[in-house]
Amino acid sequence: MEIPESLVTLVGSQAEAARSGIVELCGALVAAPSITPPGDTRAAAAAAIEWLAARKLEPHVISEREDMPNIVVEVSGARPGPHLILNGHLDTMGPGDASRWTVPQFQLTPLDGRLYGLGMGNMKGAVAAMCAAMEILSEHARELAGTVTLLLVSDEVRFGDHGARFVLERDLRMHGDAVISGEGSGWMTLAVAEKGMAWLDLRASGSAGHASAALRGDTAVARLARALHRLDELNDWHVEPPPALAGALRDPNHPGLRVAVNAGILEAGDARGMIAPDARAELDVRLPPGLSLEALDARALKTLEGSGVEYRRGRSWTANWTDPADDLAQTVSSAARLIRGDPPVLTVRHPASDAMRWRSLGRPAVCYGPQPTLSAGVDDYAIAQDVIDCCGVYALAALLYGRSLRPG
Repeated sequence: MEIPESLVTLVGSQAEAARSGIVELCGALVAAPSITPPGDTRAAAAAAIEWLAARKLEPHVISEREDMPNIVVEVSGARPGPHLILNGHLDTMGPGDASRWTVPQFQLTPLDGRLYGLGMGNMKGAVAAMCAAMEILSEHARELAGTVTLLLVSDEVRFGDHGARFVLERDLRMHGDAVISGEGSGWMTLAVAEKGMAWLDLRASGSAGHASAALRGDTAVARLARALHRLDELNDWHVEPPPALAGALRDPNHPGLRVAVNAGILEAGDARGMIAPDARAELDVRLPPGLSLEALDARALKTLEGSGVEYRRGRSWTANWTDPADDLAQTVSSAARLIRGDPPVLTVRHPASDAMRWRSLGRPAVCYGPQPTLSAGVDDYAIAQDVIDCCGVYALAALLYGRSLRPG
């Protein structure tokens, strides 16, 4: 993985020189609402396309739905080598409690070294950094071995069918050889793994009638509440990591090794004065690496034993990961060290990402981006220097990866 020190210095300085353009693009992306639902990303896509086209990067759109475009930009090197995908998404989560925001949601606000605005953490900051990295790579085509493709997708926040899934099914070339996702795992760590997910549905039945006839523990709501209280204990469940990750996750209390259980939807009756005959809950469970769906079912059913609550597992998948010793993980770690001075801490990303789609195809994939904490929220932001550094890391990693894997 030889690379001239002068090139490392040049890439870092080019990322710094691109600061104003990156911030400009962040501003245009934040000003283009792309909340899912409904997931309309046309304005955000237009902002990215305009920025890229102004730099002669020739973006084009692949889409199944007009309101959910996916942008593709390619830079080909002068020598043979691997096909690296830089993946980001254009849609964002909602703002949460809008009344708690202290900055405008759809206006970029630079403050104390941070860039505030809805989607900056997840993940318009990374999108801007990747766009700028493509410009740098286009200027280093002679040094690049292989091809780098920027793929900015829609419909990621709810893992819909019209973003990465559509592109990967339509164009096998987009499978590439490896993927760097701009999804941050917090604190500029490098996520080589991410938790799996299971949606659980609980349903309880009980006596019906007027509220005055309610008995302790006899109503559907009481039974459901008791079951939820039991399942809450699973939040203390830590799992042994698989051998491939054991070296990177030595702390047995690492949060990436903990099960996370949350009841997102609770529903029961429609009148205060009546006993609801049925109550239901929809739960989201995040599974750390090393925990199978069968093991989750067994533990949950044992926990619910005797509760009289019906249990059903819906959409689900296990945790997925790339071996930390893989060339891609090593390359991105090296690039981050060269740009930032210290190697990134390896971690497990808690939310899911499109990286799982490539891992399911047998492609190595890692997540690295400027999201400052575990997940976005009120007063969403990214640290400005992290965004700039990510630009340098993406560009340098692409140059390093092509050199390490090119034929001959």
